[in-house]
Amino acid sequence: MAGKPVLHHFNARGRMECIRWLLAAAGVEFEEKFIQSPEDLEKLKKDGNLMFDQVPMVEIDGMKLAQTRAILNYIATKYDLYGKDMKERALIDMYTESILDLNEMIGQLLICPPDQREAKTALAKDRTKNRYLLAFEKVLKSHGQDYLVGNRLTRVDIHLLELLLYVEEFDPSLLTPFPLLKAFKSRISSLPNVKKFLQPGSQRKPP
Repeated sequence: MAGKPVLHHFNARGRMECIRWLLAAAGVEFEEKFIQSPEDLEKLKKDGNLMFDQVPMVEIDGMKLAQTRAILNYIATKYDLYGKDMKERALIDMYTESILDLNEMIGQLLICPPDQREAKTALAKDRTKNRYLLAFEKVLKSHGQDYLVGNRLTRVDIHLLELLLYVEEFDPSLLTPFPLLKAFKSRISSLPNVKKFLQPGSQRKPP
């Protein structure tokens, strides 16, 4: 029997957080080995564990996978969270890429120079509301189903929930005009595996 996946990263959200989310939603228990010093990272490199000398890295099924999107793709495929055919997968990929783009845009505000923060925050809020959230609200309205693609849970539903919670931390008012997205957030949050991950004491990382 294969062991639990082992996640190598810093004890923070970063690019590993969406991987934690996807594993948790699939009901997969995982272990974490945190990098707590430059020496820890250097040892991983010297031991040949990091193909591109960077994390996140996930040990799973005898592999040491690098690159966030590759890791997410593997987990989604392994646990049947990647749609039923090529067309659904194309939609999932398209939606996922936009979610990751917005996540990165909001995340960059944390390291933005102070003299640029106000302008970049305004731009991020505008694009969040008028580009990304608006687009996903239209998707839900267009088919009237509970999930974004194929009316069953896929990876993109988990990525979108993570994004919506992230947006709420950023500015709760941004979700106000989108009733379908608010209902979606509540619906996906109530799924047993997701609900468990949202509880205090889980492996979900704080802001």
